[in-house]
Amino acid sequence: MTGAVHDQAEVEAIAAELAATLPPHAVLWLEGPLGAGKTTFARAFVAARGGGDAAHSPTYGLLHRYRGTRGEIVHLDCYRLRDPEEAAAIDWESALAADALLIEWPDRAGAWAPSPLVRVSLDHQDEATRTVTVQR
Repeated sequence: MTGAVHDQAEVEAIAAELAATLPPHAVLWLEGPLGAGKTTFARAFVAARGGGDAAHSPTYGLLHRYRGTRGEIVHLDCYRLRDPEEAAAIDWESALAADALLIEWPDRAGAWAPSPLVRVSLDHQDEATRTVTVQR
């Protein structure tokens, strides 16, 4: 599915739909340039999966865990990894055991990033419009 979205509410609706339909232990890759809406998508996914509205960008903490209604949700942001080998320090086993694992900037983790069930790509179409592509 690929489509244009014109506001944050549309990005949040796509995230909520995925949150409601994905099975346990789903791995989502969130891809796109800075400011494209990856963290907005992650926040909405966490909220829809029962993890509350407090989800925030894990850029400085790298990894955040939230308690959802189905179990733990892990939100990982690999933006600050300078080399894929730095991803070796991440507790991937624990992250993969979670109800859902959302990974922003998965390419920076190289071969350490687990294969996704879903890839969500967000990009700037113009100042007011984003393109969202969901690949299952």
